[in-house]
Amino acid sequence: MPSTVEASAPETAIAQPAKPARPKKVRHVEPAPPATDPAAFRAIVEGRRSVRKFTKDPVPDEVLNDCIDLAILAPNSSNLQPWEFVVVKSPELRAKLAVACMDQNAAKTAPILLVQIGRTKTWGENAQRILDEWHEPEIPSQVQTYYSKLVQFHFMTGPLNALGIAKRIMQKVVTRLRPLPHSHYNHADIKTWAAKSCALACENFMLAARAHGYDTCPMEGFDENHVRQLIPMADDAFVVMIIAMGKRADNGVYYPRQRFSRERMVREL
Repeated sequence: MPSTVEASAPETAIAQPAKPARPKKVRHVEPAPPATDPAAFRAIVEGRRSVRKFTKDPVPDEVLNDCIDLAILAPNSSNLQPWEFVVVKSPELRAKLAVACMDQNAAKTAPILLVQIGRTKTWGENAQRILDEWHEPEIPSQVQTYYSKLVQFHFMTGPLNALGIAKRIMQKVVTRLRPLPHSHYNHADIKTWAAKSCALACENFMLAARAHGYDTCPMEGFDENHVRQLIPMADDAFVVMIIAMGKRADNGVYYPRQRFSRERMVREL
């Protein structure tokens, strides 16, 4: 007789432990601020003039500090904030600084002179500070990589500018295939980079002053060597501009505003 085969008991499936669900990434959400009055902003922009003579009225500290706080909120490259603001109130130092500013009336009559300084070597320290002071418990990996590695690559130029030259050659080759962000090849590139961000902060400062009812005059006509003798600053620092601030005198604006036509300056593609 054929042997009978006993049916085997069905195998019991071994339960696999459930994989823990990945925590959902929570992205920062910042709603748009309430609508503001465009006409009021236009009045501030149009009211800002380069004032050449000021009254002797002082600028209250709370007004000055608010203008500086708003200047610091200016957009800047990679949030590296390559700036310093030196407030000159002392009449003696202002008089000496006015001489360095070629005796311009704005410098001689303003109760406040703001020396706006750019920095070319604080990028590394500030990149690390961003990571150290990150506002969330965990730093996103792309943020960590950017500030710990990519920033170093973009700003380092190497001894005798050797790395900068190598980066320039590499960029010329690679950009034939795909676009690359601009890197810095020498000290002049980094100085230009810093000046761009500093100029944005200066505009914020001047518009804030006008919003408070005060006026300004940005000055580029100065002897930087003389300014350095008066204002202590680091070796990598340079003066972007000096801004006079105060109350506008009746004869403080020398000429009507002149701007070229939109057709000359604006292109639409």
